Amino acid sequence: MSAEDRIARLEQESAQLRRELTALQDENAVRRLHHSYGYFMDKWLFPEIVDLFAEDATLYFLNGIFRGRAGAHRMYHYAGEQVRGPRDGLLFEHLLAQDVIDVAPDGLTAKGRFHALLFVAVHDSVKDQYPDWPAQFWEGGVHENEYRKVDGVWKIQTFNYRIAYQALYETGWAHAPDEPLMVRPFPGTFPEYPGGPDELRPMPQQWPKATLPPFHFAHPVTGQAIAPTGVG
Repeated sequence: MSAEDRIARLEQESAQLRRELTALQDENAVRRLHHSYGYFMDKWLFPEIVDLFAEDATLYFLNGIFRGRAGAHRMYHYAGEQVRGPRDGLLFEHLLAQDVIDVAPDGLTAKGRFHALLFVAVHDSVKDQYPDWPAQFWEGGVHENEYRKVDGVWKIQTFNYRIAYQALYETGWAHAPDEPLMVRPFPGTFPEYPGGPDELRPMPQQWPKATLPPFHFAHPVTGQAIAPTGVG
């Protein structure tokens, strides 16, 4: 092999390594972005949460579809109008795990699937301030999100959180209701309902119904789409 050939080969290998390194850096940036969302939710940091979204983001939650940063602002700020920032006696811990992140070849968009496990509680000392909240419960769910790099910064483009179950701590999952304990379907759209979404959709089902939010990724061995039937 001539010197010129060796140099050309090294340049190709170097370019490939740079592409792989950039992809890993993008994947880590998306992971950090999503985990930051969880930490901000732990302490009700709603302005910081809204700043995570792209200007034209879309948010799917319960039976609502929120559009743009204005929609994100309504969803988080109105929901937390009376509870913003850390509060004595409130526990709202998010554990986000099992992430599968796929960055597009152009490095400008990505998709991610994350499990969410929540521990929620109202301490006895402040129960009178939150009479409608359950004293303590579990929540499990799945995020299937999309992300976009804007001027070199990753942001949430599509937020899609699906509650899998909510169950009282005392009675456990076997006795979980088939609707959320703490949140309720949106009764209408904005502006008629001040904190409402831009559009309503059917309320997603939850445990004990069999549900499976669609996977953005294919089966890692067969390469086939993961599309079971008979679930909501």
